[in-house]
Amino acid sequence: MERMHPAIFLDRDGVIIENRELYVRSWTDVTFYPSSLAALAKLRQSPYKIVIVTNQSAVGRGLISLATADQINQQFQKIIEAAGGRVDGLYMCPHKPEDRCACRKPLPGLFLRAASDLSLDLLHSIMIGDALSDVQAGQEAGVNRTILLRTGRGTAQLALSTTRELKPFEVFDSLSDAINSIVDSINEAPRAAEGQMRASDTLSE
Repeated sequence: MERMHPAIFLDRDGVIIENRELYVRSWTDVTFYPSSLAALAKLRQSPYKIVIVTNQSAVGRGLISLATADQINQQFQKIIEAAGGRVDGLYMCPHKPEDRCACRKPLPGLFLRAASDLSLDLLHSIMIGDALSDVQAGQEAGVNRTILLRTGRGTAQLALSTTRELKPFEVFDSLSDAINSIVDSINEAPRAAEGQMRASDTLSE
């Protein structure tokens, strides 16, 4: 049986790069948040697959071509890797809301496609976004831990959270803060397991 991998799903705009009100239409519109590349580099040796899931309705609205959107994503991935990070998968929904597709967040289509392609364990995965639609998509896909950042649209979205039927989610000020928490959890797991083993040995004596 093929081994299943946990994943960290990340939205792109408003999480790793700055959100643009008029959409990211060319590479000149891309501005990385100051700490995002260094934060992603901390996950390079983690047990998680790193997966980007992004809505890019500028394509469906006819503002940019699919080829241009793909070129932006390819360059985006190269910058992350050059800074010491990695991207195991990048999944984009190019549709506008009126298209009623199955992949546009808050629907879980991108997550399910990634899970199939990369053999992902969604239950033990994490979603990080700046919109309630990110949180909802993760939860609909069965992701156990969902995180909303205050960057991008996050602060405004948080004010609306009482109007949405969502399971509890965590809130962090930045991607760096969220990833530090995840790394702490990764580092804590072996110590917790060691403590349990010692307790078991003591009881058996």
